Amino acid sequence: MTTTAPSEVRPDPPETPDDRSLTEFGYRQELHRSLGRYASFAAGFSFISVLTTVFQFFAFGYAFGGPVFFWTWPAVLIGQLAVAACFAELAARYPISGAIYQWSSRLSNLSFGWFAGWIMVIGQIVVVAAAALALQMVLPAIWSGFQLVGSDPAPTSPDGAANAAVLGVVLLVLTTLVNVLDNRVMSAVNRIGVTAEIIGAVLIIVLLLTHSERSPGITFHTGEGTGSGLFGALMVGSFMAAYVMIGFDSAGEMSEETHHPRRTAPRTILTALGAAGLLGGLIVLGGLLAAPSLTDGRLGVDGLSYVLTSSLGDGVGRALLADVVVAIAVATLAIQTAACRMLFSMARDNQLPFSGRLAKVDPRTGVPSAPALVVGVLSAALLLLNFASPDAFLAIGTTCIVMLYLAYAMVTGPLLVRRLRGRFTADGTDETGAPLFSLGRWGIPVNALALVYGLFMTVNLAWPRAAVYDPAGGHWYFRWFTLLFLGVTLVAGAGYRAFRTRAAAATAPEVVPASYA
Repeated sequence: MTTTAPSEVRPDPPETPDDRSLTEFGYRQELHRSLGRYASFAAGFSFISVLTTVFQFFAFGYAFGGPVFFWTWPAVLIGQLAVAACFAELAARYPISGAIYQWSSRLSNLSFGWFAGWIMVIGQIVVVAAAALALQMVLPAIWSGFQLVGSDPAPTSPDGAANAAVLGVVLLVLTTLVNVLDNRVMSAVNRIGVTAEIIGAVLIIVLLLTHSERSPGITFHTGEGTGSGLFGALMVGSFMAAYVMIGFDSAGEMSEETHHPRRTAPRTILTALGAAGLLGGLIVLGGLLAAPSLTDGRLGVDGLSYVLTSSLGDGVGRALLADVVVAIAVATLAIQTAACRMLFSMARDNQLPFSGRLAKVDPRTGVPSAPALVVGVLSAALLLLNFASPDAFLAIGTTCIVMLYLAYAMVTGPLLVRRLRGRFTADGTDETGAPLFSLGRWGIPVNALALVYGLFMTVNLAWPRAAVYDPAGGHWYFRWFTLLFLGVTLVAGAGYRAFRTRAAAATAPEVVPASYA
């Protein structure tokens, strides 16, 4: 009989510079570090997903602003680039999952940062639902068989709203499955999808611009607007650009899974937003120039899907719309992944209910599976609002933007205070020994612009305009939906914090995570 020798005890592998980027904050490497620069770029770009969001909200922007709403795009891009520049600095200094929560906590205090993370993760869950609803804008235009409920595919109709919810739930089942498999599978899907989206976006731009029916001067013309003049029309028309250009912080969200995160994440945050801003602006311009008509009412209802199929022919138009479907699927996947990492990061600090389960990482796959299930289920539940009323489509979309903008301001605000007090340093080097990304002497003006812009847009988006949120009347709760949802989120968060504090006091004093001490 042969005997098997005892297994040798293998020493731990030597700590790499990437590992030290995490362990210096008191955390151990659990997520699998497998993402390179393009995968990090893809994480931010796929969350933004210009094809998803431009196709989803183009009709809305045009309906309220007319052709002149195009100019809200560069205005929003400038504001968000200021925010992204601040985030790039923070990503270099704090390469940790749960970016908004981690950054805000370290710039202010754990309680303030907790609320930033709480608002952000709830907002991300709403964004997942809103992204999944975008399928309704393209699938029925490709083939009428995708209209599973009723016959009217318009998302503002009862049939279209209900069908959007059904398609969205199917998509969420698929993205949840991918998110529990392996981060390498998620990354591969992301990279392939982003590549297809970029190629499709470039093709759409070229084809639209070569089929122009009018000159760019049309962008100085106004539509009927909101009845409050040009300024009011632009404020509402800016909703589309504001909704598109969010989520670039996802490159920082994936820092614990990225090689050389201090060097990679700052650059991919900026390049993801820059690329999306350029491509999205050209798509909006191309759609306005190539639309068969600006006055027949279809552009404000059917949006860019109508332009593609009418101007480019059914064959080419539907092929490009199929690429948009890929973009929507990948965007939903990326947003869900970002929300999962936020839940994981907060749970790892024991800051959420059921933290032990939410913070558990499967050593084989390198991903926390419980957060993926939680985000998928909650997002699907939000989709059920679409069965109540078509107005839920806009309410859900606007609410998620407000939540993210507010969370962003809860980072840029404390950061500006630190700069003004001289407590934010540009010292340090990345994994290659190069100086960390820094705005230098431009830090204070850029940071101030980011904060003022973010607060202004938060108020603009949340303003309860009846003409926007309850055009038919009789649904006051949709008019106030964003403020009500935000209020419930804050009250629920405060209630949990109070309960947690009392429970801790009854046993032992609350322990602040070591990395924040």
